[in-house]
Amino acid sequence: MRIALFSDIHANLPALEAFFKDVETRDTDAIYCLGDLVGYNVWPNEVIDAIRKRGIPTIAGNYDFGIGRSSDDCGCAYKTDEEKENGRVSIAYTNEIVKDEQRAYLRTLPAHIRLEFQLNHKPLSLLLVHGSPRRINEYLFEDRDEKSMLRIMEQASADVMLFGHTHKPYHRILGSVEPDGTDHFRHAINIGSVGKPKDGDLRGGYVILHINADASISSKESIMVDFIRFDYDIEKAAKAVEDCILPDAYAESLRLGK
Repeated sequence: MRIALFSDIHANLPALEAFFKDVETRDTDAIYCLGDLVGYNVWPNEVIDAIRKRGIPTIAGNYDFGIGRSSDDCGCAYKTDEEKENGRVSIAYTNEIVKDEQRAYLRTLPAHIRLEFQLNHKPLSLLLVHGSPRRINEYLFEDRDEKSMLRIMEQASADVMLFGHTHKPYHRILGSVEPDGTDHFRHAINIGSVGKPKDGDLRGGYVILHINADASISSKESIMVDFIRFDYDIEKAAKAVEDCILPDAYAESLRLGK
């Protein structure tokens, strides 16, 4: 089973269109979207429509949650006054241009998706969230304390947890020992961002998760992840920002991958 997962498009239609072209060449069996379709660019309706048209199972990101409820709070962790002011402009602009039908779609997106596999007579649970199982806007960075990450996954009964929100991809394997003495390996996978990467790589990103027929929680090699990067028309996306009321800082972040 080859599962493609993508997230954090943030109204960047050129990036989403490039993603669709790339993923079509990858021979995947399923595809899921982990949210944040809107915000920070000019194509929220077009991005929503493109995903709906393809019938892609999608969960709500924090920005989707806010816009779906016509809120002026996107649940973003802005640190400086400048970031807060830029964020205020972005959510106000997005609320202004999102249409009623698309807003209703965002409002009804589920909080998470769980996939249960039964392989080798043992269950394997995949949990798809945006931020974390606890909060839609919780940031799970790669340097998260291992005990904390393991506790989050254990409480959520997740053997494989896939998430976005930070826009920085990584894969961590967390080992523990069951009461019967057997090994239990859990996989925490941040799938990065299609439309607003923040890891210094300007290209859009997503992952393909490989689950083989012998996949098991007791074998850490039985779950594999490919981190895919693809080129898109960054200047078209950046220029769109500069040609509207959105802060130019969002255009610059696209050009820098930060």
